[in-house]
Amino acid sequence: EEMKEIEALGGWDKLMETLKERLEEQKKRHEGGNKWIGTGGTSPFGSGGYNPEGVRIGNEGKRQGRAVKVWEKRDYKNLDDNVELGTRNIKMALRKLRRFAREGAPDEFDLDSTIDATARAGYLDIKMRPERRNTIKVLLFFDVGGSMDPFVKICEELFSAARAEFKHMEYFYFHNCLYDYVWKDNRRRWTEKIPTWDVLHKYPHDYKVIFVGDASMSPYEITVPGGAVEYFNEEAGAVWMKRVTDIYERVVWLNPVRKDSWDYVPSTKLLRELTGDRMFPLTLGGIEKAMAELKR
Repeated sequence: EEMKEIEALGGWDKLMETLKERLEEQKKRHEGGNKWIGTGGTSPFGSGGYNPEGVRIGNEGKRQGRAVKVWEKRDYKNLDDNVELGTRNIKMALRKLRRFAREGAPDEFDLDSTIDATARAGYLDIKMRPERRNTIKVLLFFDVGGSMDPFVKICEELFSAARAEFKHMEYFYFHNCLYDYVWKDNRRRWTEKIPTWDVLHKYPHDYKVIFVGDASMSPYEITVPGGAVEYFNEEAGAVWMKRVTDIYERVVWLNPVRKDSWDYVPSTKLLRELTGDRMFPLTLGGIEKAMAELKR
């Protein structure tokens, strides 16, 4: 049905080309018209109007809810990694992903070796050893804003637990699907963008990658250039997801939405395929399975 609506407007490319022209030409606010971006009216671009198959720009859709694309600027909040878990079970689930080794300076007292060396030498011979650390390295990508707002608490708990469990961890934010840039501070996400290529080049292939998001969006946000809701992305989200899975052998997606609804959401099915069917529910059991997959 959505494809038929797009075709009625002359195709996706024509729709987005027309929107570009309007953005460049329009100089003031409009209301009640049939061409410019504004409120009310029958224009295919704007909000609160009566065109059943257009692009909603800003505000909440309250009338027809039929926009084939939603374009708006959103404000997101940073996740708080100081949140103490309501339950320690998430930490316990994350501990499935562990590989220990002794690295660094010998600054930990080694009781067994000291006793053995002292007995052999006949005098006190203190032995030290490097601290035993979890050597697993993790890249965390958090979807923020929009439909992820109801899941902020569980994401904060996961974030807090991950910071405690993984000593080698980096995190980044994205919205809906991975595109050509990510960010680390939602308050400065327009001014401090981090090119996704820089992330993929900086962190080697032995990192484990965890995406956290509800995977709920228009399929066009994944499959076509220009599908992003906030800017014109030159390459489709699917292209960037494939680059991640080509570089990193272990990639999983944690989804806070109930698993029994996944098959009814086209975008969820797409991202599930793009991650090699390694999408798991953001539950204790799902986290344990995801950690086992990353360690396999």
